[in-house]
Amino acid sequence: MVSDPLLFSFALVDTGAVLFLLVYFVITLSDLECDYLNAQQCCSKLNMWVLPKLIAHGFLTLLLLIHAHWLLMIVNLPMALWLAYEHFTVPTGNTGVYDPTEIHNRGQLKRHMRDCMIYLGYYLIFFFIYLYCLIISLLQGDPLKRNEEDIAEF
Repeated sequence: MVSDPLLFSFALVDTGAVLFLLVYFVITLSDLECDYLNAQQCCSKLNMWVLPKLIAHGFLTLLLLIHAHWLLMIVNLPMALWLAYEHFTVPTGNTGVYDPTEIHNRGQLKRHMRDCMIYLGYYLIFFFIYLYCLIISLLQGDPLKRNEEDIAEF
């Protein structure tokens, strides 16, 4: 198995990459809102990155499960399930999660922008959580697990 500092280093890099991707999403959606991009260009750019975002978060959740970091895995699981739900429930006929024919209808652009902001806040919080876990694991060993000696003291 991989050591905890290496796991949290990967989690930090993975979360940082998704953060940069989400900033790209927000910039692209705001360009569409200001008519700097047309809907076809915007949606094709964003749909290209939906699956890699899902894979990155799912793989990180799987690694946390394998390494028995139960609390972090349980907190990450709803986001992984939501991203999978969002990806796999695209209506037939749409080009992806972001569809150019529907993005201006019924406030979908505002909904996509709101979702990106929620994702951005979520990943920003977890970036600092993983940074804390990395520092603690480098200093003392296991950040979120009790050692055998600690359990014996109780």
